[in-house]
Amino acid sequence: MDQHDEHDTVATQQHAAHGHAGHAPESAGHAGHDQHAAHAGHDKHAGHGDGSMFRDKFWVSLVLAVPVVGFSEMFADLVGYEAPSWGTWIPPVLGTFLFFYGGWPFLAGAKAELADRLPGMMTLISLAITVAFVASGLTTLEIGGLDLDFWWELALLIVVMLLGHWLEMRALGQASGALQALAELLPDTAERVSADGAVEEVPLAELAVGDVVLVRSGGRVPADGVVAEGTAEVDESTVTGESKTVSRGPGDRVVAGTVATDTAIRVTVNAVGEDTALAGIQRLVADAQASSSRAQALADRAAAWLFWFALGVGALTFLVWMLLGEASDAVERTVTVLVIACPHALGLAIPLVIAISTAMSARAGILVKDRLALERMRQVDAVLFDKTGTLTVGRPAVSGVAAADSVSEDELLALGAAAERDSEHPLATAVVTAAEARGPIPAAMEFRSLTGKGVRAVVDGAQISVGGPGLLRELELSVPSSIESQVGEWAGAGSTVLYVVRDGEVLGALALADEIRAESREAVALLRAQNVHTVMITGDARNVAESVAAKVGIDEVFAEVLPEDKDATVTSLQERGLSVAMVGDGVNDAPALARADVGVAIGAGTDVAVESAGVVLASDDPRGVVSARRLSSASYRKMVQNLVWATGYNLLSVPLAAGVLAPVGFVLPPAAAAVAMTASTVIVAANAQLLRRLRLRPDELSR
Repeated sequence: MDQHDEHDTVATQQHAAHGHAGHAPESAGHAGHDQHAAHAGHDKHAGHGDGSMFRDKFWVSLVLAVPVVGFSEMFADLVGYEAPSWGTWIPPVLGTFLFFYGGWPFLAGAKAELADRLPGMMTLISLAITVAFVASGLTTLEIGGLDLDFWWELALLIVVMLLGHWLEMRALGQASGALQALAELLPDTAERVSADGAVEEVPLAELAVGDVVLVRSGGRVPADGVVAEGTAEVDESTVTGESKTVSRGPGDRVVAGTVATDTAIRVTVNAVGEDTALAGIQRLVADAQASSSRAQALADRAAAWLFWFALGVGALTFLVWMLLGEASDAVERTVTVLVIACPHALGLAIPLVIAISTAMSARAGILVKDRLALERMRQVDAVLFDKTGTLTVGRPAVSGVAAADSVSEDELLALGAAAERDSEHPLATAVVTAAEARGPIPAAMEFRSLTGKGVRAVVDGAQISVGGPGLLRELELSVPSSIESQVGEWAGAGSTVLYVVRDGEVLGALALADEIRAESREAVALLRAQNVHTVMITGDARNVAESVAAKVGIDEVFAEVLPEDKDATVTSLQERGLSVAMVGDGVNDAPALARADVGVAIGAGTDVAVESAGVVLASDDPRGVVSARRLSSASYRKMVQNLVWATGYNLLSVPLAAGVLAPVGFVLPPAAAAVAMTASTVIVAANAQLLRRLRLRPDELSR
């Protein structure tokens, strides 16, 4: 490869530094499952998917509950009609069936909770319906002289409980649908191209590394690979969260689940099954939804405490009402306490927010490896950006053109590009790209690389040379006075300067610098608007670093820092009392990512399991940091709101259920308690759903 001046090495070193880490082991993040298992009281019934079992039992139980209530003498007396005598056995018969049929999920859940020594809401519900069933059964069989006919209340209690659990499971199922949605991104089959060019349709499971597949216009890429033939605009929003399509041509990497929007392409498969980026994203989403958080730990402790609180209040309620000589009221009040004290809303408060926020973040290209990392993101007051590959694209681009008096800027750029076209150097590519954007490039002949100096070619009969200061020294030429001050400014800012020479005359100069991402300025501005201190770290010279920082709006710069010393910089910021998020591309930034309060790997694209980061941004848009911080604040706020509501509801309603207002004529029936408990659950679920209104896509952040 031809070499320009020694200034060129900065660009190539920067480009080489930009890369990605490999996939994390499949077990990464599975520690969260251990904590998730601790939520046994909730999870024993949460395993029923979208709640179809609760739904089916609810409708059957509702139909059976109608005659139980209608033929109940107690209900008839309450409403003011006379129940027919021939229907005396309908309430106990159907009530017994309802207890075992509709109540079975709660009884089974209680058994599992007790086996795990984690009694919770299912145990409370089971106690309530069992007390009502036994008391009503003894009354019906005329055993013990009891007059406690609670069949109708038992029936309504079971119906309302089933409805509440159905609604809960439905909400959780919808929120947790991210995994299913990701799985559905893959087509069922692929069109494999054989060696003779024939196309055959095969199941995805039959694809192997090295196969060539045809992806038609509008079709999904079946496996990760490299474009072998054709160029198409590809919708990669499923992986990166970016709504704009990107052009992918021969040699470019494409990811399973993305869509070729306009034309057909052929792709050589290089990863299948669990090795694909989509599978990696699924693992991250699953681990994030299973992992716990501080708020979840608090909710678990509160739910455990509420169980014993409810049990104690229930026993005390029964004892007090029995001492008052009201056996019927003692049983009814005890059942009501056990029902209304179920920490049901509390059990739903955090898991639903986690499920919704994780699904939203995955769709926005924010992949959460560690729930605690996302939770800490809201407390971050300093964001440390690695420069190369994060704030910049990691490759050189033409940043300035200065033409002498004899040519125009467009002509200067076209001549330089003509000479550079046959070079493979990154700087040459940058010059050609810039020239193509302005117009046609003339043909060149007799291309020659000048080792360490630049390139030379014949363009329109004239000899054109392009290179750095070393080229001018060899040709014994000087910089024209008309562009000397401009060249000095470029050199002072750390830009690489290339000169274009025609037949011994210096026509002008080109400045090349690492291209700043268009989104970097907005990302930094949004963070500063939130009073977040922005910092940039780089191994580049200070003048280069200061130039980039000034253009982007960075508050503080650490320059000439070796990769192995980046984590020490994070420590120095933390010692100043700052909570630091480190944003880097996940390779030489790994120690710093691990040292920071929150490690954010940016531009991971297909490498979705960057080891050292707690949060992975699939796209290379630094505004994703703002999105992650916004999601962190919003989801934590919803968790706190739900916790306050759920615990406050229990603490206020339990005394009412115990009958403290009975002396003034206010009595809360068990069925009404069940309705109140269900309403509390619905309120928590609805509040969590409001999180979906949050705008996370980069193009929505400034609205």
